[in-house]
Amino acid sequence: MSVLWVLLVVAAAVAAYVVYAYNRFVTLRTRTDEAWSDIRVQMKRRYDLIPNLVETVKGYAAHEAGTLQAVVEARNRAMADSGSPEHQARSENILQGALRQLFALAEAYPDLKANQNFSQLQAELTDTENRINMSRRFYNGSVRDLNVMVEQFPSNLVARQFGFGKREFFELDESEATAASRPVPVSFQR
Repeated sequence: MSVLWVLLVVAAAVAAYVVYAYNRFVTLRTRTDEAWSDIRVQMKRRYDLIPNLVETVKGYAAHEAGTLQAVVEARNRAMADSGSPEHQARSENILQGALRQLFALAEAYPDLKANQNFSQLQAELTDTENRINMSRRFYNGSVRDLNVMVEQFPSNLVARQFGFGKREFFELDESEATAASRPVPVSFQR
């Protein structure tokens, strides 16, 4: 009789752990999805600011059409990308590089740099970039917690049983980050 009780207690403990682990996976998956959604909201905010910024620059640097076109194309590509965090990061790196070129133009055009609308848009864009970085840190922390639980024993058994898998971090690709951080060439052609 005591062996039966021991087996029942062990079975109840295993069942309780499976329920706990399953609920923890659901929580971590939901937190990760929410964090990714926060990143998408902030990126959309940035995408919405870019056309206004480009229009402001057009009035001062109309002959810099190539730079302005590169910003618009990078924005459109990033907006259309709804792929994995790794793929989205590539699109975002290209957009950041194009925006750096746009802001480098402000250095070449003092009137543009002094324009209140341009300054306000630049400040809003900087604030949005900071929000994206905060959201990215939260997302990557959520992914880390989920991935650790997916790999740890015995929760990995529950993960396998119920189809919970690892997620990708939202990181900058080093080669693209290095290319994006190079000095931006500024042309003074008229």
